[in-house]
Amino acid sequence: MVMPEDVLDAYEREEPATTPETGLRTLRDPSDIGDVGTADRMEDGDEIGGSAHTAPGNIAKSSLIMALGTIVSRVTGFVRTIILAAAIGTQLLGDAYQTAGMVPYMIYDLLIGGLLASVFVPFLVKRRKLDPDGGDKTEQRLVTLMLLGLFVLTLVSVLIAEWFIRIYAGGFSGAQYDVSVVLARYLVTQIFFIGASGLASAMLNARNRFGAPMWAPVLNNLVIIGVCLWFLNLAGPGRTPETVTSGELMLLGLGTAAGQVVQASVLLWALAAAGFRWRPRLDLRGSGLGEAAGAASWMMLYIVVAQLGALVSTNVATRAGARAAEAGFDSGAGIAAYKFASMLFQLPYAIIAVSVITALLPRMSEHVAAGRKDQVRSDFSRGFRLSSVLIVPISVAMIVFAIPFCVMIYAQGSTSAQDAEAIGRILMVFCVMLIPFTLFQLQMRVFYALGDTRTPALVSIPSEFAHATTAISLLFFMEPQHIVVWLPVPYGLYYIVGSVIMWYLLNRRLNGLDGRRTVSTLFKLHLATVPSVVFGVVSIHLFQGLPGDLWPGLAAITTGGVVGGVLFVATAKLLNVTEVTSFLDLLKTRLRRR
Repeated sequence: MVMPEDVLDAYEREEPATTPETGLRTLRDPSDIGDVGTADRMEDGDEIGGSAHTAPGNIAKSSLIMALGTIVSRVTGFVRTIILAAAIGTQLLGDAYQTAGMVPYMIYDLLIGGLLASVFVPFLVKRRKLDPDGGDKTEQRLVTLMLLGLFVLTLVSVLIAEWFIRIYAGGFSGAQYDVSVVLARYLVTQIFFIGASGLASAMLNARNRFGAPMWAPVLNNLVIIGVCLWFLNLAGPGRTPETVTSGELMLLGLGTAAGQVVQASVLLWALAAAGFRWRPRLDLRGSGLGEAAGAASWMMLYIVVAQLGALVSTNVATRAGARAAEAGFDSGAGIAAYKFASMLFQLPYAIIAVSVITALLPRMSEHVAAGRKDQVRSDFSRGFRLSSVLIVPISVAMIVFAIPFCVMIYAQGSTSAQDAEAIGRILMVFCVMLIPFTLFQLQMRVFYALGDTRTPALVSIPSEFAHATTAISLLFFMEPQHIVVWLPVPYGLYYIVGSVIMWYLLNRRLNGLDGRRTVSTLFKLHLATVPSVVFGVVSIHLFQGLPGDLWPGLAAITTGGVVGGVLFVATAKLLNVTEVTSFLDLLKTRLRRR
């Protein structure tokens, strides 16, 4: 397996770095545990241990555990998405479930999750190194405070669950509204266990224990897969808000929450196995927790803006779905179809770019500490171009094959072929935004490496204004069945506006960003995909006459993917795209070692 550090080292001959890596970071990945579309703007790097004395062998082993855990989590999450679509569909019941399922993650991230990720994780690492007791008292206070706060927040959320549905789904009415409220009451119970999972993961990572935090979401996915299969077997396909029973809603609600309970239980067990014993403490005076929380003001502004954006997107999508249903359209045009498409859109970034960011953050932080801004610029340029080598052809391929692929995986159970085609159209628009999305995330990490959380927070304000105004305008200027198809455009506009502003600011701060070479690489990479696109389109038309929903897509994607991949590499070499050549050389080197 190619480690992130090895991938970056393939580019060292361009501008060799002089400082070795001395730390290890990972990213909180919300798509494994809940909402994808909202928390993606808040994937701030969580310090997970590692120090100047961390052995290279331990770093490599930890990276391997993280990589394998991420891959398995993504695979099981992918299967979970397919089974979930088959169970609840993309129409009114699916919209109700998806909206209710987003609520606990939004509330948690807004009130607690952002502070935990951006402030308390590095705070714990620091106190474990500096305190005479190894940070034990600080951990005891934090655990006590967090668990108490999570319990109160969960209890209040259960009592006011109806208000969450009114806020996030103003277009719901009748049976759909009632079902959403019932599901929300079950699903907000997850808040306590989401928080317990996050806290336990942070404490395990501070102890250099990486296995359980990376693998526990797999168990969550497996539980939800089992619950959805049970629901599908019990209720059958095609359930609606009018026909679903209270027992079936209980199965969906409590079964989904059970997945989060299992995840939290495994992590708490792993924390106990690592030697932590909880002793409740509320003597917060002099603990430093208040000072740590105060340092999060800019990050909290960023989180609030992101949640406002999620609120806008959710309301636009839910209102669009309700209006489309009232107008008599029988394919999903609401939040469920939008979310099923967004989950696929996130995969290339989550698997490729996150690995690069994992390796980049410590390197850039060290260069900043050494006053080597030229090396920060070099790492950013290499990281973005490296990510683009895979993300550009994958995003283009996803645009070409979006509809047959979605029909192939989603057209079963409660999701019809027409519903799946609607998901595919949304995915096509999403994938156009993949490069701006990746660029934004990498630029944000440069600011974090510079120790600047203020600028990303301020940049989010005009970016969100662009997103919100264009998203809301869709409700007034577009027919309801088309709104969610184009909703990824406002979503992507957030990242386009933010990327432009941050590029200008970083270009001044770092005395350039290697923009000419970056633009040249992107142009050549997209140009290299042209023969593959032509062959892919031909493949779709060639195999569309095959029977069923599976075989046309499978044949087209397999043939177009294999031949298209060869055509892309050959064309990239012809265009002298050195990044592709370097990446292939790295793969050959790794294969020879085996």
